[in-house]
Amino acid sequence: MISPSDPSRHPALAASLARGLEQMALPLPAAVQEKLLAYVGLLVKWNRVYNLTAVRDPAEMVTRHLLDSLSVVPHMQGPRVLDVGSGAGLPGIPLALVKPEWQFVLLDSNGKKTRFITQSCIEMGLSNVSVETCRIEDYRPQVPFDSVISRAFSELSAMLVATGRLCQPEGVMLAMKGEYPAQELAVVPPGFVVQSVSVLQVPGLDAQRHVVRVALQA
Repeated sequence: MISPSDPSRHPALAASLARGLEQMALPLPAAVQEKLLAYVGLLVKWNRVYNLTAVRDPAEMVTRHLLDSLSVVPHMQGPRVLDVGSGAGLPGIPLALVKPEWQFVLLDSNGKKTRFITQSCIEMGLSNVSVETCRIEDYRPQVPFDSVISRAFSELSAMLVATGRLCQPEGVMLAMKGEYPAQELAVVPPGFVVQSVSVLQVPGLDAQRHVVRVALQA
């Protein structure tokens, strides 16, 4: 286990991230990789007090948080993205770092988590992220989104019902899942069309990952 004293500067973490990005065919500038690792450093620091994530090892954070979040990049549409139930900023912060030309809204009802997201964006100079502290039912954006994404919603049907109104007519809703969600796919509510269920390849992760891509029914 790598010491959490300054994980953003640990060469083993940098090598692990670079290797994972190469395997995912996602080349990123060195400056962006440094900010991703700085985010891990902030997670480690704040986690001691705020209990943001059950993952404590910075090396695991690279795999289970950074690479896992970035695995969904090929499935997104921009330029406006909503991360619902963002928690500690996942997948929103890693995605915003690699898509600086897009605009992201990270929404969560937990104030301590949104405070962490806000502080992280300030420290990393992330100007393309807005943070909302509220329940999804109470969120009323002026403009709908091209992608609505969630890594933490418990059930696909609940996500679709809650977020369908927030999606552009030509937009997509992306539900990140573990194992193939056969039972959830069997009860997709009316008004939605499942476009695809794709396997997500996360280097170093010994677990299944999928993303369900859903569109509004025309």
